[in-house]
Amino acid sequence: MSTVKLRELAHSRTGDKGDTSNISVIAFKSEDYPRLVHALTAERVAEHFAELLGDDALRVLRYELPKVGALNFVLPGILKGGVTRSLALDAHGKALGAALLDIDV
Repeated sequence: MSTVKLRELAHSRTGDKGDTSNISVIAFKSEDYPRLVHALTAERVAEHFAELLGDDALRVLRYELPKVGALNFVLPGILKGGVTRSLALDAHGKALGAALLDIDV
């Protein structure tokens, strides 16, 4: 099986609550979901965002939603205080989903 960018197999949606972001990765085709489960571990996602997560990288969680062919990742602390406290240009963390789609699977 050849390596491809995640964006070729799935799309993403992001959400925020406080300084936590969640990223859902949804397979375009149900037959690609097992590949996502295998390739996208919580540890791999934490490594991908290690610079932004810092010490919070150990707290990344992954939830599997097989009936809808999706994975949901919770990234505590990545928004550095949340929308009302962060000086980041992307305080809601919407670009994080696009950044995750750049990972090789």
